[in-house]
Amino acid sequence: MTHDQQGSGPARRAVLGAAAALCAGGAVFALPGTAAAADTAANRGGHGSPKLPVPTVIGHRGSSGYRPEHTFGSYQYALDIGADVIEQDLVPTKDGHLVCRHEPEIGGTTDVSKHPEFASRRTTKTIDGTAMTGWFTEDFTLAELKTLRAVERLPANRQRNTLYDGRWEIPTFEEVLQWAEEQGRKRGCPVWLHTETKHPTYFRKLGLGLEERLARLLRRYGRDRKNSPQFLESFESGSLQRLGALGVAAPKIFLLSGLGSRPWDFVEAGDPRTVDDLITPAGLQWTARFAQGIGPTLTLIIPVDAAGKLGTPTTLVRDAHAAGLILHPYTMRNENTFLPADFRRGTDPNAYGDAFGAFRKYFEQGIDGIFSDNADTALLARQDFLKS
Repeated sequence: MTHDQQGSGPARRAVLGAAAALCAGGAVFALPGTAAAADTAANRGGHGSPKLPVPTVIGHRGSSGYRPEHTFGSYQYALDIGADVIEQDLVPTKDGHLVCRHEPEIGGTTDVSKHPEFASRRTTKTIDGTAMTGWFTEDFTLAELKTLRAVERLPANRQRNTLYDGRWEIPTFEEVLQWAEEQGRKRGCPVWLHTETKHPTYFRKLGLGLEERLARLLRRYGRDRKNSPQFLESFESGSLQRLGALGVAAPKIFLLSGLGSRPWDFVEAGDPRTVDDLITPAGLQWTARFAQGIGPTLTLIIPVDAAGKLGTPTTLVRDAHAAGLILHPYTMRNENTFLPADFRRGTDPNAYGDAFGAFRKYFEQGIDGIFSDNADTALLARQDFLKS
């Protein structure tokens, strides 16, 4: 699909992200840099899907601040506490199924190390230029993965989450789609998903291309269309472009790491551009040819100084909006260790800091959404911001 076919500018942002009537018939919000909703009917897409409130709260890997990430416990809790959108990361199994893990290495997120039958599969691989040692989803069949159980990825920071270790298995993406359908029927409102292709170049070289498998599932469950309650995201532009070429019209978000970094498909193709180039007006116009938004790390919006304190905001939000792109930056977490130094409280790195203050600073920049491990905190912060 060409840039002209997709449309650009404020009108496109209004379709994708401007605040509109909520499922429950809530208020219509309008923020600087977005187009306000004219009325409820005008903001309902296919399947009767209402558009999303702005700033949109995206449950990062579900509710990973409270439950082991990428489990149905995490997804369900995120939905129950009010997240607007639920995120999944996709990696493949040896037999070609898409499963939900943040990385293909599962030593830190499952109990695989306690399974002697899989001890010999521990190995070291280089993925996107980085050596990783552990167990990898592409070396397991789905049936084998289903014998494992999820554990908390950050037990030192989130000791309370370890209470749930061993409770949930690794979900397939198809199971998530079925869950979303079931929850949508119960709630009378579509469940929005935000789905990432992980390391797509790496997996394509293994003969486990993600995009074709993902496109088939999206079509099967009616989430491949422009007005589907579905975002697609990747750190590789080529993955998003491939999905578009496969006829998937659901909105796409190009994820951006820190300054100086290069998308791995750029590295493989010899493209010298870095994130620094991609966040210029020209780079954003290029992105708008195949994506409807960007997902920058938060420091691209407000840098931090040597002491970890917030500095002067960049022009990225303004420039992205000028290119017709929405922004879904990542990731807000409540614990001191993950917050800018300005908002840390006390000396315990794992205690909660002033997350509300940090959310306000980011919301003030005019972002269209945010990934958060603690969706309930993000929702209260949005409520405070919209009232002010």
